[in-house]
Amino acid sequence: MDPDPGDATGNGRPNGNGNGNGHSPTVGLTSGLDVFADKPRPAILGDEPLSQVHHEDPADQPKHGHTATGTLTLGALGVVYGDIGTSPIYTLREIVTHAGTAMDRTALVMGALSLVFWALILVVTIKYVILILRADNRGEGGVLALGRMAANALPAGATKARAVAMMLSIVGLALFFGDGLITPAVSVLGAVEGIEKVRPELKPYIVPIAVVILTLVFLIQARGTGKVGRLFGPVMCVWFAVLAGLGVWQIAQNPAVLAALDPRYALAVVGQLGWGVFLVLGGVVLAVTGGEALYADMGHFGRRPIRIAWFAVVLPSLVLTYFGQGALLLRHPEALDHLFFEMAPAWALIPMVALATAAAVIASQATISGVFSLTHQAIQLGLLPRMTILHTSETEIGQIYVPRMNWLQMAGVLALVVGFGSSSNLAAAYGIAVTGAMIIDALLAIIVAILLWRWNPVLVLAMFGLFIVIDVSLFAANALKIPDGAWFPLAIAAAGVYLIGTWRRGRALLYEQLQGSSLPVSMFLERMERAPMRVTGTAVFMTGDIDTVPLALLHNLKHNKVLHERVILMQVLTVDVPRVADTRRVEVRRLGKGFHAVIARYGFMEQPDVPAALASCRPHGLAYDEMQTSFFLGRETLVPAARTPLGRWRQAIFIAMSTTAAATKIFFRIPPNRAVELGAQVEI
Repeated sequence: MDPDPGDATGNGRPNGNGNGNGHSPTVGLTSGLDVFADKPRPAILGDEPLSQVHHEDPADQPKHGHTATGTLTLGALGVVYGDIGTSPIYTLREIVTHAGTAMDRTALVMGALSLVFWALILVVTIKYVILILRADNRGEGGVLALGRMAANALPAGATKARAVAMMLSIVGLALFFGDGLITPAVSVLGAVEGIEKVRPELKPYIVPIAVVILTLVFLIQARGTGKVGRLFGPVMCVWFAVLAGLGVWQIAQNPAVLAALDPRYALAVVGQLGWGVFLVLGGVVLAVTGGEALYADMGHFGRRPIRIAWFAVVLPSLVLTYFGQGALLLRHPEALDHLFFEMAPAWALIPMVALATAAAVIASQATISGVFSLTHQAIQLGLLPRMTILHTSETEIGQIYVPRMNWLQMAGVLALVVGFGSSSNLAAAYGIAVTGAMIIDALLAIIVAILLWRWNPVLVLAMFGLFIVIDVSLFAANALKIPDGAWFPLAIAAAGVYLIGTWRRGRALLYEQLQGSSLPVSMFLERMERAPMRVTGTAVFMTGDIDTVPLALLHNLKHNKVLHERVILMQVLTVDVPRVADTRRVEVRRLGKGFHAVIARYGFMEQPDVPAALASCRPHGLAYDEMQTSFFLGRETLVPAARTPLGRWRQAIFIAMSTTAAATKIFFRIPPNRAVELGAQVEI
C-alpha cells in the first residue's frame, strides 16, 4: 500500500503505502539483501518494513464472537479445500502418463497410490494441519504472517537473519502470486475437459468454454463473495460425497488396491525407477497443491474448523477417490485419458462434468480471494504500492476486492488457458510454485518452533528436516518440467521479488531525498512568536512522523499566510497484528498553540479510515466535524535524475509504480471535497 511517488502524506516524506508508519528500513545501495533489512528510522508514510511493523500486545486484539463450529467447518470446505479437492481430476492421470512404460503398470499404479497417500499424510496432515496451523499470528496465517512471527522471534541484533526471514516471506508471497495464476486455469480447464468424454466432437470448444467461464468468474468479483460464498460449502459437501461414493464403488470391485496403503509400495517405485522417480514425483505434488492454502485461510475460519473439515471429510474423500481411480485403472488401463470421469457410470457423466466445473470454479474463487487477501497484507506492510481496496461485505472483514489485481490475474489466467490449451500441458507448469512456498513455510516454521514455541531444537530440526527433504524432492521433480512450462510461475515469482525490492529501495531513497527538509515540531512551535493569521476550522495534515512538521503545512503557511485555529498532525501506523481493538485505535497528544498529534493504529488485515479514526478521538477530548475540517496532502511528482543509485531500469519501474499508486485520499477514505493537495517535484 505504498503511496505513489507523487502522493505524499504532506510531511515532505513520500507516502509510501499510505499508512504513515513510524519506522522503515534503511536500505543500503550496494547490498541486495539490505532491501529487506530491518533498521529503524523515521518512516516514509506507509512504507513499513515487514519486520519492523509496530508491535501490539495480544490483549489489544479485538475479541470475536464464537460462531458455530459446524458453520465454520462448512465454510472451510467451500473455501479452504477447493483447490486440493479438485486435484483428483488430473493427478493420478499425470503420474501414470509421465512415468510411461518405465516399470510394470500394476506396480506403478500401486506405487503411485502409495506415494499420493503418504504425501497427503506427511505434507498436508502432519506438516500443515497438525504442526504449522499452530503458528497462529493472533488469528491469522499465511506466509506473510509466518514471516512476521519468525522475524520478530529473532534477536533485534540479528539483522541479517531477520532480513533473510523477511526475504523468504516475500519470495513466498511472489510464489503464491504465480500459483494464483495457474490454479484457476488448470482447475477449470481440467473440469471442462470432461465434455470430451461426453461429446468427443466438442473438443475444439473446450478452451473457448473455459475462457468464458473464467471471464465470468473474474467479472463477478466486484460483487463480492458473500452471497456466492454461502453456496460454496454445500456444493463442496456434495463434491466430496461424490468423490467418496465413486471411490468406494470402484474399490469394491477391486479391494486389493487398498494394499497400496503400505509405504513399501512407494519405496518400491523409488527403488525401481531410481532417478526416474522424479518424473513420478512431479505428478504426486499435484495431490498436495492447495495444502498450503489451508494455513493462509486460518484467519477466516480458525484452526479447529479447518482441522475438523480435513479429518472428517476431505482426507477420507481424497483417499477413497484416488484409490478408486487406481482400482479402475488396474482393471481398465485404457481409461487413463479420462480417468476421473471414467469412474462415473455413463448416465452420470453430464452431471459429473457440471459438478466438477462448479468445484473448479470454487477452487478458482478461493485462489482469487487469496491473492486479494495477500495483496492487502503486502500493501499494509509497505511491500507494494497502494491500490484501491473495496470491502464487499458490511459484516465480513476478509471479503475484499482489489480491482487492479483482479484484472491482472484475469489477463494472466486467460493467457495461460489459451497458451497451454489443456490441463495436461498446464500441469507441467503447476506445482513448482507450491513446492517452493512449502519449503519456505518449513524454514520459517523452524525459527518459530525453536524461538517462540521453545521446542527442543534437535526434535524440530529432525522433524522439519524430514519435511524439507520431501519438499525439496518435490521441488526438484517439478524443476524437471521447467522447459515444459514450469518456468512461468518462477518467472512470475522472480518478477514479483524484483518489483517489491525496487519499490522498497526506491521508497528508502526518496525518503533520504526529503529528510533533510524536515523541521522538528517543537522547534516550529517555539518559533511561532509572531503567530500567523488563524482562521476558523480544523486542518488535518497527514504525516509519516508526528515529531516533524509536514512540508504541506510549511507550503500552506508560505503561500497562504494562514493557519487554522486547530491543526492536527495525523500519523497512521500499521502494527504487527491482524486487527486492532477499537479501544486502542487512536492516541491523542496536545502540543499546544492549537496543535494536536493523532496516531491511528491499524492491523495489517485492516483498511485505514482516517475520518472514522478522527471521529473516535472524541472520548480523548478532540471533537471532529467533517464539514469544518480540511485535509492537506502532499503530492510529490517524481522525475528521473541524471544519475541515480537505482539504475535506469529500476528508476523507470519505480516511477511508474509510484505514479500508478492509488491516491492518498482514496486509500485513506478521505472525502475528496475536503482534500487539498500541495505538490512538489522531486528527482529520484
